[in-house]
Amino acid sequence: MDEFITKIEGGWVDIDVIIATPAVMPKIGKLGKVLGPRNLMPNPKTGTVTNDVAAAVNEVKGGKIAFKVDKTGIVHASIGRISFSPEKLAENSTELINAIIKLKPSTAKGTYLKGASMASTMSPGIALDTKSLMN
Repeated sequence: MDEFITKIEGGWVDIDVIIATPAVMPKIGKLGKVLGPRNLMPNPKTGTVTNDVAAAVNEVKGGKIAFKVDKTGIVHASIGRISFSPEKLAENSTELINAIIKLKPSTAKGTYLKGASMASTMSPGIALDTKSLMN
């Protein structure tokens, strides 16, 4: 673990997810300046700080979807990795949209899903038809 901490302090961030136990969080805490801006810092809310590391790893490998909403109401989410099949990516994207629609508050009026786009890392987004997503 100390080897990885040293590499990350040096700027290495070729990582998809970091899963940690609560006992090692004090060591990882000093990496917050490097991992925080990249949303790689382990967090109990996202299930990446847990004593059951095996279950967390299986969830991540199985394509667990975790999404964040910024203060302007934009949802940021990853639906897969490059190793996923097109069918798996389509399944994950459908599941994400359904989860967002299910979370719509009953008090929300008007258009809930105003726009959607999909992009790979460091590429332009492709606009999606929101009317077809709502069905």
